[in-house]
Amino acid sequence: MDYLPIFADLKQRPVLVVGGGEVAARKIDLLLRAGAQVRIVAQALSPELEQRKQAAEVSWVAQAFLPEQLDNVFLVIAATDDAALNAEVFEQANQRFVMANVVDDQPKCSFIFPSIVDRSPIVVAISSSGKAPVLARMLREKLETLLPTSLGQMADIAGRWRESVKTQFTSMRARRRFWEMAFAGRFASLASAGKLAEAEQALQQQLENAEDISLNGNVTLVGAGPGDAGLLTLRGLQVMQQADVVLYDYLVSDEVLDLVRRDADKICVGKRAGSHSVAQEETNRLLVELALQGKKVVRLKGGDPFIFGRGGEELQAVQAAGIPFQVVPGVTAAAGATAYAGIPLTHRDHAQSVVFVTGHCKPEDNGIQWETLAKGKQTLAIYMGTLKAAEISQQLIAHGRAAHTPVAVIGRGTRADQQVLTGTLDNLEHLAQQAPTPALLVIGEVVALHQQLAWFGHHPETDGTQRPSVVNLA
Repeated sequence: MDYLPIFADLKQRPVLVVGGGEVAARKIDLLLRAGAQVRIVAQALSPELEQRKQAAEVSWVAQAFLPEQLDNVFLVIAATDDAALNAEVFEQANQRFVMANVVDDQPKCSFIFPSIVDRSPIVVAISSSGKAPVLARMLREKLETLLPTSLGQMADIAGRWRESVKTQFTSMRARRRFWEMAFAGRFASLASAGKLAEAEQALQQQLENAEDISLNGNVTLVGAGPGDAGLLTLRGLQVMQQADVVLYDYLVSDEVLDLVRRDADKICVGKRAGSHSVAQEETNRLLVELALQGKKVVRLKGGDPFIFGRGGEELQAVQAAGIPFQVVPGVTAAAGATAYAGIPLTHRDHAQSVVFVTGHCKPEDNGIQWETLAKGKQTLAIYMGTLKAAEISQQLIAHGRAAHTPVAVIGRGTRADQQVLTGTLDNLEHLAQQAPTPALLVIGEVVALHQQLAWFGHHPETDGTQRPSVVNLA
């Protein structure tokens, strides 16, 4: 992080503002809203600041800046149109270890003002570290529309009831459940409607019926998508933010894991060839055991949990133990990785069907209908197929698929280091050996559209890098 996001308590603390114009006035307005004692150094005051001075809201201490004015102040803001003066204020503040902000001069700032969504006491701050303030402002505008104005009143009421709830519930988990129910239930609805007295009555009733608050655990199966955290569903994010414990596999990206609630326990139960793996039976046992302890358990799985993710097997164990459960689907690798590679799974001219196949199969297995898989005008999306790429290629060609059928191996699809290798079916094994994992095999005429529709990542024809993300081995 370029800046540590903190919230400063400025109540009754002296703050120096050098400058008396409109820009200074905007900063002073924020400082006064935070309860600061504002001291102004300026040759003249704008009409707005003159009114504030007359109302004794601010103090005009001098017309010229002197270094000793920084003694005994909490922080300083330089908001003049004199670059040399602003620089002097910054240097003198640094020498005294006083936090300083020079407006619109990010290198001369030891703190910066974020864009603010004010629902006091709920305050949301958005910052681009001074690099893209317009983008931060646009994000603030979006959040303004999403966050109801009643949030502040709800937080005030919750603050008054916090000790009563703490007395009623001895465990932190029980208290969290109480407030989650309150903020998602009748209390929140009444507060949003402005019926604050009735909202407090609803809290009282909820507290009096504390025994009705279920402390039973539950399990939620969440699809984490193929890697890009932006593809995680909103519902998936909400569930992850409420979890007590998260069981995840190796296919879940670090970016998605970073979105798990900070105080939740995270347990890796992944399986990886050649590495330590957790047996499926052990994962099933953990899900049941943790839920029976009263915990909210999230089973976070790469892609979609019901597509080659053994999600069904895990929920069968949970259901057998009588534990409540739900499923949050995710973007499966075949949909996400191919979209990021510019390969449509279906196309009127090239493929009228798509088949999802797992590569964890034995090519000689009589249960596999190779004749069906080898048909033309369809797309094969093969998961976990890199180790079996040679057999897959041989069997498809042997059963009628043309050796020159276009293929792609998409390694680490949707992630920043995504790599797409394209070629033909007869060199699928070679492509699979070079691809980073996890990798998806795509076989079919639609792969030929990759060169035309690729949009994500770097391409050798545009950036000249030594390690292109798109390689054609046809």
